[in-house]
Order: sequence, then C-alpha cells, then structure tokens
Amino acid sequence: MKTLGVVITDGVGYRNFIMSNFIAETVLQFDKIIIYSGLPKSCYQSFDNPKLEIKELTVFKEGKATWAFRKWKELAHLQKHKSFYGMQDNLKMGYPGSNSLRSVFIKGLYFFTKIIHSNSSILFAEKLQFLSFSKNKITKEYLALLKNDKPSHVFFTHQRPPFLAPFLYAAIKSKIPSSTFIFSWDNLASKGRMLGTFDYFLVWSELMKEELLYFYPNVKSDEVKVVGTPQFEPYVLDNYKSTKQDFIQKFGLDNTKKIICYSCADVSIGPNDPLVIKTIANAIRNNQIKFDTQLLVRTSPAEDDSRFRAIREEFPEIVWNVPKWILTRENHQESWSQRIPSHEDIVDLRSLLENADLSINMCSTMSLDFMLFNKPVINTVFGNQENGLYNDQRFLNYIHYKKVIDGNAVTIAKNEKELVDQINQTFNNSNEREKDRKAMIDLQIGQSLEGTSKRIAATLAAFND
Repeated sequence: MKTLGVVITDGVGYRNFIMSNFIAETVLQFDKIIIYSGLPKSCYQSFDNPKLEIKELTVFKEGKATWAFRKWKELAHLQKHKSFYGMQDNLKMGYPGSNSLRSVFIKGLYFFTKIIHSNSSILFAEKLQFLSFSKNKITKEYLALLKNDKPSHVFFTHQRPPFLAPFLYAAIKSKIPSSTFIFSWDNLASKGRMLGTFDYFLVWSELMKEELLYFYPNVKSDEVKVVGTPQFEPYVLDNYKSTKQDFIQKFGLDNTKKIICYSCADVSIGPNDPLVIKTIANAIRNNQIKFDTQLLVRTSPAEDDSRFRAIREEFPEIVWNVPKWILTRENHQESWSQRIPSHEDIVDLRSLLENADLSINMCSTMSLDFMLFNKPVINTVFGNQENGLYNDQRFLNYIHYKKVIDGNAVTIAKNEKELVDQINQTFNNSNEREKDRKAMIDLQIGQSLEGTSKRIAATLAAFND
C-alpha cells in the first residue's frame, strides 16, 4: 500500500498544495494521503475523499540547546557562502546590536563560524541539533505517529521551518524516505540552511537545481527533480476564472482607464510602500502620467491594511484589494503563518493579473506573476544608505533578482521622477520587453503551468517504485 505523508506548514503552503490540483492528482497516484498539518484541521473541511486523512501536528518549540545548534548551523552556512550578497546581507542584518547574554552568544557564533564553516562542520552542528531534541516528548509523539501511520514517503512542502526538524528526524529514524519542495525562488541563494537532510528535492527549474547542487554539495544530481511550482497553477485552472466585466464591476474600476497595480510587501521589508503609493497617486492627480489611469493597491496577505489608513483617507480615489486570507488560529507564535487564502482571493488575484496594464512592486515574486500574463513590471527601490529611507536598493544585489534585472525583464525606479517617467514610457510601448519577460519566465519556472500538480504527484510516486 502506497501512502504519502504531506507536511503543510503554513498558509502559503496551503495555497500552493491544497488550492492547486495537487491533492486531486496525488490521490490518483497513491492509495492513501495523510496531511500532517501545521494549520488547524478545520481548514480542510471542504475535502471529502476516503483516501485523504488530516492530522494536526502538535507544535514543537525549540529548547535552548536546539536553538543554539541550529543557529550555529545556519550561521556557518551563511558564512560559507557570504560571497553571495544575499547571504552577506542576512549575516549583517542578523548581527545583534545589544550585549544581552543571548546576543553575546550569537556574536561568539559569528566569530567562530567566520573561521570554521566547512560542510562537515555544518553537518556536525545539524547532528547535534537533532540529538538535542531526540528525547523530546513531541519528537516521541512524531515517532509514534509515523510508526502507526507507516507512510511510504513523507513530502515536506517547505524546506526551511526549523520547528519541523523533529518531524524530519522521526521520518529518518523510522527509515521513511523524505523529499522536500524548494519553497521560493530566493530561498537557496539568500536564505539560511534547510531544516535538515532530505533524500530527494523538487525544484522549480534547472537554474534552481544548479543552485541546490552548489549550496548543498552532499546532494547528488539524480536526487533533484525539476517539476515547476504549484504557486502559479491556479492561473490555468478553470475554477479560478472570471471575466473582465466581473473584475471591473467588483472593484468599481473605470473600463476606459489604464490600471496600475501596486503590490505591497509586508511591513518588515515594505516600509517604503506608502511613499511609492503616494507618488503614483499624486502623479495621476497632477496629470504627470500622460494617459487616463487608475491605481489599484494590493496589500500583503501577511497583514491587514491598517498601516495605510492615512493614505486611504488622503486619496479616496485609490482602489484597494486587501487579500481575503482567513486567520485560522489566534495566539500563535507566528500568526502570519496561520492565515490561509480564500477561493475568492485567488480569483481576485488572477483577474487582477489578467486585467491590469502595469505592475509596480519592490522586487517581489509578484513580478513573475505579472510576467506570466505578459504584463510589464516596474520595480521601485527608493531607499538607500544615504537618503534615510529603508534601504530596499540592496535587494538589487541579491543573486536571484540580479538575474531579473540583467535579463532586462523589468525597469528599476530609484526615485519619484524615474517612476513617473517609466510609467509613461511603459504605457507608450508596453511590448518593449516582451521577449525578455518570456525568457525570464522560462529561466525561473522550468515547466509549463499546465499539469504542474500531475507532474509533482508522478514524481513523488516514482520515489516509491
């Protein structure tokens, strides 16, 4: 009997693997699917399939020793690869500013890992990390769970959350093969270490495969499979379709005017969002944009729109799309992770991508979303080290985004004048970078959107043959 265990960690994993065709395809490939969920069981009420079982995981919280060994592992990984700007930037941003006991310990790890950061030392730190929680009661609970369920394969839909390390340990100790999906396009070249060592890896593209083999030299090429990503699959599924008329009517837009969509980051990296929004709104008001234009702002799903209250009052003409993501659990240590998207929100997002004329965002994955619909993209980075704004220009040096810029797929606006000029230039010739956008999609997303879930399900099934 082939049983697949699927580990869903948060709302984005829910969107990618529950709201795509993934479950429908995996039930065709396996005798049973068990979802081990970091979200409440109630999130899955719409699924009624005798092959599908939902099990809510008890949340593991790190002890001091586990945290210390994980921190050692992650810092050593960043130090080893600090020639990459994203790794270097994460090291810089993570360096403590205080001299508390915890901060002094972290500073000591920085010094130690600057000298010792070999691959073998990283794996040794991981071994100690896993050993530190091996006797934990939740680890034992996970071991008992897997012993009882006997999945033939465990698939982690995200490779990074450290609180899942005990579940991976339980799979390893139970001799159950495991695989993971590389969650996002920036995860390998700018983020810390994976949560542990997997048997197989699913990646978006050949580019991501090359990155994985570089940053994780113990991984063999035949253990990495290029499958695309389910993140974008809803854009080709019939159940998320809508008409332009429905879109215009729902958001109260003017069918005769061009639509600019500004996509916000979350507050941690998007403090310049209000400035950019005001710049666009004022340019429209003052007729600096030489076309009849309207602005629609989509806020980040990770937060509500409360930080934009003043702008909403000052510019009532702006149209707002606040993503309809539902908070499934209160008082969670990572409350953002407990928000899941509604069907309505994915319909709204798809219709926005289809019908907007121009995307503006701060180096976001949303650039790819719009390129999939052949829409021009402007990236705004108004802040640097000198002007007192949040320094978002540093993201231009991250290797995953340098490829977008070097590929000529987007334009970069570093101030208000450049942004207004680029908006006018884009509206004058929206097809100017069409070939570059297509080339970027081919580079970053290695497979067609159609059949993504089927491809992933077949790949997971093949691991059991």
